[in-house]
Amino acid sequence: MSEAALYIVATPIGNLGDITARALDVLRSVQLIAAEDTRHSARLLQHFGIETPMWAVHDHNERGQADRILQRLKGGENIALISDAGTPLISDPGFYLVRTVREAGLRVVPVPGCCALVTALCAAGIATDRFRFEGFLPAKVQARLQRLESLVADTATLVFYESPHRILDSLAALRDVFGGERYVVLARELTKTFETIHGDSLDQLIPWVEHDANQQRGEFVLVVQGAEAPAADDLDGDALRVLEVLLEELSVKQAAALAAKLTGVKKKLLYQEALRLKGE
Repeated sequence: MSEAALYIVATPIGNLGDITARALDVLRSVQLIAAEDTRHSARLLQHFGIETPMWAVHDHNERGQADRILQRLKGGENIALISDAGTPLISDPGFYLVRTVREAGLRVVPVPGCCALVTALCAAGIATDRFRFEGFLPAKVQARLQRLESLVADTATLVFYESPHRILDSLAALRDVFGGERYVVLARELTKTFETIHGDSLDQLIPWVEHDANQQRGEFVLVVQGAEAPAADDLDGDALRVLEVLLEELSVKQAAALAAKLTGVKKKLLYQEALRLKGE
């Protein structure tokens, strides 16, 4: 390593054999490792015989630690940033630190590797030419439903992270908003001993999870098939005009529901067109 840099190092999400040779070289050669949880990362370093000192950098102290790390970088030291698992900054802390270092004119070097998002996508069997990563859904029920309602007509594949204590609630919310026929792949404990990758309609997937307590444990990635694009010939001129008039006075959801009653066109098609018309 020549010029001082902050290295963004991906670490395994489960199977320790997935770490890259480059990641090991970096972690051994830097002067400091900024870790989300030093106790958790200590086990990883110990496994590979790495004795580089660590600092904790997490959601609660990142802004304060960023200045300290910046000073050490300016002093010529190399520093690695790691999260508990996977690629840092993907639903993990670190963006403020990275921005601080970049704005100071210093190097930020990505060291790619494992990422649960990509790992799930490549095994889901759902289109990946367009996908949208939404991270974790909101914890509160109403906020969760509102987020999903904003995505119901999106034709791109949707990807969510979820925790074990909320997995059933999130699946139920997906069914309430997207409908029971929407196809979803549940990827659980990726690369670990009890890895599960199971896809089905929400009407079938939810009972499958409910009836097996083991499928409610661990860390989850949900890969949701995108909405079908409405066919142009399914929306005739009369239906569009009715929808446009209703949108002047009503919300997207209300306008689509009423237009469906008035015209006989499927509500889902009208809802998707209403979103397009409103630019949402």
